[in-house]
Amino acid sequence: MFAYERKVHFEDVDAAGIVFFARYLNYCHEAMEAFFGPLEGGYERLITERHIGLPAVHVEVDYRGPLRYGDQVTLHVTIPHVGRSSTKLKYDFFRKRDGAHVATVVHTCAVSDLTILKSITIPDDMRALLLQHAP
Repeated sequence: MFAYERKVHFEDVDAAGIVFFARYLNYCHEAMEAFFGPLEGGYERLITERHIGLPAVHVEVDYRGPLRYGDQVTLHVTIPHVGRSSTKLKYDFFRKRDGAHVATVVHTCAVSDLTILKSITIPDDMRALLLQHAP
């Protein structure tokens, strides 16, 4: 399991003072970028030099409780599936002040060559990292 922590910023909340629902996906992308940090050059090099992307092909979100401005949230990232050219990342959101499990996101990505916009076989270094966090 990989853990990513962040603070809820003012720009993340709606008029009710809770995190706007779509911002959860931004948090997931931040966590995904951090997840791939151990690869040489990290996520940035995947995109800019290796031209490998992970476009979303399916996303499921279950909301269980609110996050508010100023909350600290920890995302636990696990990998429930690694296929030939796709993978699933599961993000469980925990509010730090009370440990409440406030949301779960399951994000299916097609590993793709960004120059031709076609799926590719997951490179060995990516596969190894993904499998480190698989059940």
